[in-house]
Amino acid sequence: MMVRPKHQRLVLLILAVTALIGAVLFAMWGLQDRAAYFVTPSDIAAGKTAPGKSMRLGGMVVKGSLKRNPDGLTIRFAVSDTKAETAVVYRGITPDLFREGSGVVAEGRLGPGGLFIADTILAKHDERYMPPQMANQ
Repeated sequence: MMVRPKHQRLVLLILAVTALIGAVLFAMWGLQDRAAYFVTPSDIAAGKTAPGKSMRLGGMVVKGSLKRNPDGLTIRFAVSDTKAETAVVYRGITPDLFREGSGVVAEGRLGPGGLFIADTILAKHDERYMPPQMANQ
């Protein structure tokens, strides 16, 4: 039995739409953990995060919490969302805009005792930020 060209196109269209829907559902399932840009200290305090899992922690650097180790590379500080605080440790060079009272997003994982071990720190700036070259003009 021969399949008519019109029916063959219809079958191919149905297969293509089914494959597209399957791909979208698979992508959504795979990205559901990344739906939020970052977790907050309140999320960690509420136990909504799993220790050892890679994540981003966002909030404000608590004033008076920044401590630098003598090695010059390791720092400890606390991040707050006004409801809870999370202790963070980071080893590396900090961004120029990183300071107490500023916004920060730390990429890393939650370690033992609720300590967040950061691999990367991203300093957030407000809308009034100007690069140093332009500020001097």
